[in-house]
Amino acid sequence: MNLKLRALEPNDLDLVYEVENDKALWVYSNTSSPFSRHSLKKFIENSHLDIIEHKQLRLVIFDETNSYGFIDFYNYDIINRRVGVGIIIFKEHRSKGIGSISLKLAEKHLIDHAPIHQFYANVSNSNTKSILLFEKNGYIKVGLKKDWIFYNNKFNDELLFQKILKT
Repeated sequence: MNLKLRALEPNDLDLVYEVENDKALWVYSNTSSPFSRHSLKKFIENSHLDIIEHKQLRLVIFDETNSYGFIDFYNYDIINRRVGVGIIIFKEHRSKGIGSISLKLAEKHLIDHAPIHQFYANVSNSNTKSILLFEKNGYIKVGLKKDWIFYNNKFNDELLFQKILKT
């Protein structure tokens, strides 16, 4: 599998719309209401902006034949040289190693293009696959945020992972 990363393109609108409006994922993304096609179209139109300027970046995981998911960098902080990272692998492509390959590609991309000292990830304590993914890729669990996310009429805990780069 020859995975690559690319910026969002206008023809990704349907895919982004489907993922962002999948209520099953909202507990992991802190989303509480649906996104309109219009707002997502504007998001894609602005996705060409540099992470330093825009403070976020979404990349599509793909190869010559398929799109496999997205990697998100968010809350980029140039002063403290840290960024949050999130990943979604489409359901039909999970448990095939795509997450680890993509995470490594995305980290290298950011290291090559922006000042960075650490990555962090906020992961629901019920998302065992994401916990394993981040741990497998050198992220250390450094915290537990109790009752952090209110979703589906109950509070959910969230874990904080960090990966500090060697300088």
